[in-house]
Amino acid sequence: MALVELRNVARDYVSDGQKVRALDGVSLSVAPGELVALVGRSGCGKSTLLNLAGAMDFPTSGEVLLDGRATSGASDTQLTQLRRDKVGFIFQSFQLLHTLSAIENIELPLLLASRANAREIALERLRAVDLDGLAQRLPHQLSGGQMQRVAIARAVVHSPRVLLADEPTGNLDTATGNAILELLVRLTREQCTATLMATHSAEAAAIADVVITLRDGKIAAVNRR
Repeated sequence: MALVELRNVARDYVSDGQKVRALDGVSLSVAPGELVALVGRSGCGKSTLLNLAGAMDFPTSGEVLLDGRATSGASDTQLTQLRRDKVGFIFQSFQLLHTLSAIENIELPLLLASRANAREIALERLRAVDLDGLAQRLPHQLSGGQMQRVAIARAVVHSPRVLLADEPTGNLDTATGNAILELLVRLTREQCTATLMATHSAEAAAIADVVITLRDGKIAAVNRR
């Protein structure tokens, strides 16, 4: 069963009194262990689609299912639990808390969810991204690639079913970006997550199982490896 599914989804916004259609009749699905890349020019709908897939936004029409559950109509409590338990987010700008160490950033989602053994699990995830020797460093003491590895460890610390990445290599040099992409592929396979990645990078798109090209809010092409 698909972990992320969009069924004929449209999303409208109002800008300067005018309706703008960000997505128009989009249907797609992402299976466990599959990495799907969303490509296209800025404004084509990539970020909107990620927000819908993560239940951070909701369709004007159509249906979004996250691990088999429709996001529209769910209560705030149900949505909070769904995002907390099922979804991991990776951002281009890392979004680390600068007053917390690497290990504290990673374990924070577990502490907020009152999970037992939070530090032990966080250390395991830190080892998984090859940063176990840097647990006590603050973000400003880390390189860009190291900060992104911490951000990825935080995103998967609760073993999410769905992993959403918005330009995960956008602020990194080529070599570091390639290492991050290899890590994303490995985590997708090992944890059997459904990974959906928005990117402008040809290198990032090349590692995906499926590349979906968006144009003007519509799917223009689907290429499978």
